[in-house]
Amino acid sequence: MEERLLELHAVAMDEFGLRVGMIAGGMWDAPTPCSEWTVRDLVNHLVAEQLWVPPLLAGETVESVGGRFDGDRLGDDPVAAWEEASAAAQRALAEPGALDRDVHLSYATVSARHYCMELTADLTIHAWDLARGLGADDRVDPRLMIAAYEHLLPMKDALAGSGMFGEPVPVPDDADPQARALALTGRHP
Repeated sequence: MEERLLELHAVAMDEFGLRVGMIAGGMWDAPTPCSEWTVRDLVNHLVAEQLWVPPLLAGETVESVGGRFDGDRLGDDPVAAWEEASAAAQRALAEPGALDRDVHLSYATVSARHYCMELTADLTIHAWDLARGLGADDRVDPRLMIAAYEHLLPMKDALAGSGMFGEPVPVPDDADPQARALALTGRHP
């Protein structure tokens, strides 16, 4: 299970990172399916999310981290910021015993395995968002979309109620895993 989880997380990092590598100069201000977020805002969100991983896995709390990762985390070299933050997050998750720890998030204390899957699902959905913002191929590895859907489905009602996701979008019964996962998060596949 641990190896599969870390593999899924690595694939999700690669999916998002591939799209970060496609961003050319003028694309940073392009809109994305995430309302009110440009491509730069979306990448900044994911960079900040990765920066949180090492301290949270080390036992810090949201309160102790505070505003350390607020604001613009991309600087003058957004691609390098992504590469550094994502590599640090992957190293922290791969440390021996890291997935056996508890992580203190803003909404609860959860297992590191749950946290890793949450990160994986977020990377997966946002890889699609970034592709859409760039006008690039938006097909994401189906294994990731299946895993994201399975992780998010039990939280369906809470997702929409959180204010971070739109209401689920109806899809046909025979919709593929990507359409199902995206629709669950309020996106129009």
